[in-house]
Amino acid sequence: MALFRLERTAPLPPEEVWRRLTLWSRHGDVVPLTRVVVETPPPTGQGTVFVARTVLGPLRVDDRMEVTVWRPPAGDAPGLCRLEKRGRVVLGWAEIEVTPRPGGRTRVRWTEDIGIRRVPPFFDPALRTAGRFVFGRATDRLLRTP
Repeated sequence: MALFRLERTAPLPPEEVWRRLTLWSRHGDVVPLTRVVVETPPPTGQGTVFVARTVLGPLRVDDRMEVTVWRPPAGDAPGLCRLEKRGRVVLGWAEIEVTPRPGGRTRVRWTEDIGIRRVPPFFDPALRTAGRFVFGRATDRLLRTP
């Protein structure tokens, strides 16, 4: 498993940051070669299931996730969303924390522990680097786009 963490600060209120990061279908707009399908009816909350499908030629990888913790930010209280990866290939979990900061800003902490079934731990450093790059870029784009 490859554990990594990203931190960003956005010039937006926590509720808007939360909305931008947890509207799952938007992730398909910012992650290359990926489309996201939400399988459960709205609104998003604990129990929501969605699949991020990445396709490269004949290769198809489904990253099936379930929201297991859903605590949106409220007032000065931070928000926390935990995703458990429930697929046959992609394993692990992710947490998105949204914390109010002074001056109407918000800190985002994205922590992820990701693994690929049948890929030995030797490849964890490469997976960690790739995850940090892909999710960092996706987070930046989601925060910039209303």
